[in-house]
Amino acid sequence: MSVANAKTPQSPPAASLRRVRPARSKRENQARLAFWLLIPAGVAVFGVIVYPILRTLLISFFEVTSALATDTPFVGFNNYLAVLSNSTFWASMGRTLYFTLISTSLELCLGLILAGLLNAKLRARWLFRAIVVIPWAIPTIVSAAMWKGVFNAQYGPLNALLSQLGIIDQYQAWLGDPTTALNMVILADVWKSTPLVAFFLLAGLTAIPNELYEAAKLDRASWPRIFRSIVLPMLIPSISIVLVLRTVEAFKVFDIIYVMTRGGPVNGTQTIAYYAYTTAFSDQNFGVGSALSYVIVIVILALSAIYLRLLRRSEMSLL
Repeated sequence: MSVANAKTPQSPPAASLRRVRPARSKRENQARLAFWLLIPAGVAVFGVIVYPILRTLLISFFEVTSALATDTPFVGFNNYLAVLSNSTFWASMGRTLYFTLISTSLELCLGLILAGLLNAKLRARWLFRAIVVIPWAIPTIVSAAMWKGVFNAQYGPLNALLSQLGIIDQYQAWLGDPTTALNMVILADVWKSTPLVAFFLLAGLTAIPNELYEAAKLDRASWPRIFRSIVLPMLIPSISIVLVLRTVEAFKVFDIIYVMTRGGPVNGTQTIAYYAYTTAFSDQNFGVGSALSYVIVIVILALSAIYLRLLRRSEMSLL
C-alpha cells in the first residue's frame, strides 16, 4: 500500500464544531447568570447569619459593657471562665436540661401515639390530621400568651374548670411557684411541639412496607413484638431527626419563657438562653453574653452527637 493511499485521521466537520461551541457558550452564560443572581442572597446570608456569628465570637473575647463602648479591652477566655464559675449559670443550665429532657421525652412518647392514630384507617382522617396540626401552626408567641391566660391565677379557665370539678378549693397561682411554673411552661411547649413530632414519625410509619406487617401476622406475632421488631427499627431514622431537632429547639428555648414568665418567679424558669439574653441586654454585659451564646452552641452540639451515637447503637441492637 502506498503512502498516498494511507488513511489519515479526519478532523471533525465544521458543522459539529459550530454546534458544540454555542452549547458550551450557553452553559457558560447560564453559570454566569446564576452567579450574579446568587450574589444578593449570598450578601443577605452573610449579613444576617455569618457576620453575626463571627461578630459574637469576636465580642466574647473582649470586655464590652455597652453597645456604644469604645474602650473594649481584650480579656481572652476570661468571659468564658466567668460564665463557668457563675452559680447562676449552672442553675440555669440545670433548668434547661430538665426542660429539654422532660419536654423532649413527652413529645416523643405522645407524638408516637398520635402518629399511630394519624396512620390508622379512620373516617375523615384528613380532618383529624388538619386539626392536629393546628397547635404547631399557631405562632409560639400567640401560643404562649394563650397558655399564660389559661394559667392565670384570677380568671384562668384551668382554675375555673378544676374548681367546678371539685379538684381544688381555691384558685391556684400556677405560674407563681418556681417548680410549678417550669412544669406549666413544659406543658405549653409539649402542646405546641407534639404535632410536629407526630408528623415526622407519621412519615416514618407510612414508609414501612405492608408486607412486613402481613408476614408478622402470618407468624402470629403480637403487637408488642411487631412494634419492637418492625416498627421501632424502621422509625430509628425519623426518631433521630426528631430528637436532634427537638433537643436543639428545647435547649435554646426563649420565646415561650419570655412571654409566660419572664424567667420568674425567683428565676425559677430562667433557662440558659434567657440568662444569656438578660446578661447581654439587661445587664449590658455583651462580652459575657456572647460567651454564654457559644457555650450554648457547644452544649447543643455535644448533646446532638451523644443522641446520634446512642441511636446508632440502638439501631444495631434492634437489627
